[in-house]
Amino acid sequence: MHFYKDTLVGKVALVTGAGSGIGKASAKLLAFSGARIAVLGISGYELTATCDEIRHSGAEVLMLPADVSQAEQMERALKKIQEVWQRLDIVVANAGINGKWAPIEEISPEEWDKTLSVNLRGTFLTVKYSLPLLKLAGGSIVIISSVNGNRIFSNAGASAYASSKAGQAAFGRMSALELARHHIRVNTICPGSISTRIDESTTKQDLEKIRQPVDFPAGSIPLTKGKPGTAGQVAQLVWFLACDASNHITGTEVYIDGGESLLQG
Repeated sequence: MHFYKDTLVGKVALVTGAGSGIGKASAKLLAFSGARIAVLGISGYELTATCDEIRHSGAEVLMLPADVSQAEQMERALKKIQEVWQRLDIVVANAGINGKWAPIEEISPEEWDKTLSVNLRGTFLTVKYSLPLLKLAGGSIVIISSVNGNRIFSNAGASAYASSKAGQAAFGRMSALELARHHIRVNTICPGSISTRIDESTTKQDLEKIRQPVDFPAGSIPLTKGKPGTAGQVAQLVWFLACDASNHITGTEVYIDGGESLLQG
């Protein structure tokens, strides 16, 4: 871990969905690297636990309870960062849900809207309200998308989720070009199967009737013989895209899936 130590000293990072999984792992690694961390999320208990772990490591941390899909809450959260630290250098737009997985005919408009609201609108609001601070000295935005909707389309019933993730990738490219003049880089990470708790936000129903009868090669993740990746592995990629080691990379999707999407695309 010595490679990461002190690489982000003096920087301020915002991580959404920081209560668990990729968000928590990313917040902890960025803090270990010297950054001051604003952790944002809905769950008070999980967010408090993340803050406690970061604080016990000796890093500065700010807890921001907020729903990324709510404009007023996100605007208020970013104003709090401005009050406390007067700057922002890194934004990790990670918060997301799997939502309802079902045949298109059986997804209600409300269920569709909820998935798009958290995943896509939430990314937009996170970036939008971060820009006044990011523009002060430039910085890096890392959007956590997915292989679903970008490389993999075989997961039956995931139309809302995949659409939100494809939208994030498009938004990442558009914002990368728009914000380059302000020295703000925007990149998108597309994880495959990762051991997190996001499946707890998934509702699935009767998908066999729409599943395509396709046989994939044995072992869904070639690099690890079917074993999913970890949140820590994604966090290391977040660190790379957040720090100066990637200072000429923007508008790019980076896939971290052990080759999974090469089989199932």
